[in-house]
Amino acid sequence: MDTDSIDYTSPSRFTNPYAMLDYLAANQPVYIEPHHGVAMVTGHEEAITVLRSPDKFTSATLIVGPDPWALLPERPKGDDITAFINANREFLPQNDQIVTADPPVHTAQRALLMGLITPKRLKENEEFIWRMTDRQLDAILPLGTAEINLDYAQPYTLLVIADLLGVPEEDHAMLLAKRGFRVPGAMGSEMPGGADHGPAAASEHGGPDNRAQAGGGHNTLEIFYDYFSEKIAEKRQNPANDVLTGMALARFPDGTQPEPIEVARIASNLFAAGQETTVRLIATALQIIGDDPELQAQLRADKSLVPRFIEEVLRTEGPILGEYRMAIKTTELGGVPIPAGTQIFLSNGAANRDPRQFENPAEFRVTRENVRRHVAFGHGIHTCPGAPLARSEARITVERLLERTSNIAINEAAHGPAGNRRYDYLQTHMFHGIATLTLDFKVRD
Repeated sequence: MDTDSIDYTSPSRFTNPYAMLDYLAANQPVYIEPHHGVAMVTGHEEAITVLRSPDKFTSATLIVGPDPWALLPERPKGDDITAFINANREFLPQNDQIVTADPPVHTAQRALLMGLITPKRLKENEEFIWRMTDRQLDAILPLGTAEINLDYAQPYTLLVIADLLGVPEEDHAMLLAKRGFRVPGAMGSEMPGGADHGPAAASEHGGPDNRAQAGGGHNTLEIFYDYFSEKIAEKRQNPANDVLTGMALARFPDGTQPEPIEVARIASNLFAAGQETTVRLIATALQIIGDDPELQAQLRADKSLVPRFIEEVLRTEGPILGEYRMAIKTTELGGVPIPAGTQIFLSNGAANRDPRQFENPAEFRVTRENVRRHVAFGHGIHTCPGAPLARSEARITVERLLERTSNIAINEAAHGPAGNRRYDYLQTHMFHGIATLTLDFKVRD
């Protein structure tokens, strides 16, 4: 493959990005591509090295895209630009969010967050997930056909995270409106999520923020800050049994109490960041089931395979195709010199298909033994804190759909016949997922 002729950010690759990525993972796990000067990291071992080394690879440029220097005031020389990046984070998008932070700031923020998403709270939330799954399925299954993202996954993921946080139901419509979604009526009537399936929607959840590249809109989650700051102040006065109260009362590891705005930033990320990726995970899982009758029959016959099925979906076609880092110290990775200031495209999607780690990596194996070695949710200090929640939402959705239907099929009017399917994908090189998925159901008697 002539990789030098391919721009990895080209829209022509959005439908099937894996041809180039699979080739690189197998042959050039660290590759300096010529179009943007970005170091593409596609090998599993090399990706783990980057994720474990925040002292060498900063997360500050996580969602900037291939050219962070278009936003920064200058490009310094030298083999260590750590101080420069830390002094100029204000120029970079989402600079006040935990996902772009490095230690020690990240350490304090993550300690605050992880002390709140406890096994006890997640177990309580899972009980709600089972009820919400059936409630949402009650709305779509009698129709026989549904567009999964709009009619099910988007309202479902919103309501699940709202329950976890303790966001009052009467505030749901207002928060949806802030995100640019169509405002629903009561739950179970008009569903949210029809505003945008493309890169503008994705940017809020980790994709390149085009507004930031243009010089504005650096922190797209600011729209939630006032709301959550007010709620945090309220919870300090009137505690409840929810995550927001836990956040309101929590302290940093040094014993100091965070300001409401500090907690509001974390709450905003927790509320918004996971929804879009979980929607795509659910859609991809159901698309695979609908396209493979033999696999569907296997899952129906043995429900214990569903958790591993979800992991294999994450490994083969996870929603995060890649994210950015910047080398802040001159180093070497996979035998390739990496000068300080090099932008890194760390491809989770490619690392999950590295043949050095996974046998026949492009083959979907529902019984794959080492599937949990994937890095679909990151690794190390930046492992997604919402990963258990996303896994539960996807697993319970699949289990209940299999239990409540006798068949799940791809709607041919929307996507064409088997062997000649048509799917629209997100228009971004950082995410991979179906923009719309219409399914037909046969409900069990």
